[in-house]
Amino acid sequence: MVKAPVAGRVKTRLAHDIGTIPATWWFRHQVARLVREVTDPRWDTILAVSPDTDLRAPFWPALLPRVPQGAGDLGQRMARLLRLPHPGPVCLIGGDLPGLKAAHIARAVRLCRGHDAVFGPASDGGFWLVGLRHPSLARAGLFNSVRWSTPHALADSLASLDRRRVALADTLADVDRAADL
Repeated sequence: MVKAPVAGRVKTRLAHDIGTIPATWWFRHQVARLVREVTDPRWDTILAVSPDTDLRAPFWPALLPRVPQGAGDLGQRMARLLRLPHPGPVCLIGGDLPGLKAAHIARAVRLCRGHDAVFGPASDGGFWLVGLRHPSLARAGLFNSVRWSTPHALADSLASLDRRRVALADTLADVDRAADL
């Protein structure tokens, strides 16, 4: 899941610390690095783009398929993307993960095959990855009442799964503030 790297629309908390242009520059280069890292023949890589109007923008790699994230808050957009028909596990990640490697994705996919869901915890209490074994698990109510951008985001998301078998992948750090860099 990626936002179009447009000044003033991405990494606003980071921009508060280091400025809008440096935060946008960092995000644009971070997403390019991340796409190179996670594009792997073991799985299909698809960019879920926001806003939907930037689906065909020139900064996205031409060879990668793109889908719109659609309307709603983060939880509504993630649930919608997880409900898309797919032949196997599906995992969603964000674009602000400088430490992410393809091996992290491979481990999460393996965990997802033996569990209903998998989360990659972030060091700040959120999560960098959510994966589901089957789209039917992304039912109504998934991600309801999640306190986004707080240390409670992972715990709230786990609570929305109603006793499903959940595995936790590697803990990674995302970048929200200058201190995270």
